[in-house]
Amino acid sequence: MLETDKKRELIIEGAIKRFTHFGINKTTMNEIADDLSVSKPSLYYYFPDKSSLILGVINKIFDDYFEAIHKEKPAINSLEATLANFIEVKHRFFQKYYMLHLSSGSNDASFNSDELKNHVTKMKERDVEIHAHIFQAAVVQGDIEVSDLNKITELYLESLAGITSLCVMHGYKELIPSKKDFKVILEKQLSLSRIFIKGLRK
Repeated sequence: MLETDKKRELIIEGAIKRFTHFGINKTTMNEIADDLSVSKPSLYYYFPDKSSLILGVINKIFDDYFEAIHKEKPAINSLEATLANFIEVKHRFFQKYYMLHLSSGSNDASFNSDELKNHVTKMKERDVEIHAHIFQAAVVQGDIEVSDLNKITELYLESLAGITSLCVMHGYKELIPSKKDFKVILEKQLSLSRIFIKGLRK
């Protein structure tokens, strides 16, 4: 069982490397098999199709993201610092997996399966729950006033995501934004977060 899990993880890691370099659309199952020097039957044993492999990749990325977020929570006291650290974690993942963002609007059936969409939705709901918990703690402490916690949390995350979406939709002269471009995105998100929190103060 452990050997099977290890093999599966190696395939996912190999897929992530190729997806983040070439994008999901331009990557085939055969190329991943060649990269890892595994037989096609072996690859398809673990992942029957491209959609199931993409799901495995998304699971891995979200698991790593939530683990990183969890590590930030215990050491932070203020609402501003907590949310700023969360933004920086999310931004690191955005930079690392930028090529996956470019694939999200494609017509590739492998990337747009109902199962995958439902899973991503559940992961986003988990992200909302984590942030809502942070906002709730600030409400209990009397730091902010919130009438509808879930609505405010969703608005906050959607506002941050809007900055990210503008980056992906409008694109840049180069395929991958420069370090300066990424820095601007981060600064805008941090500024928006500060303004948002200020608006919730009593």
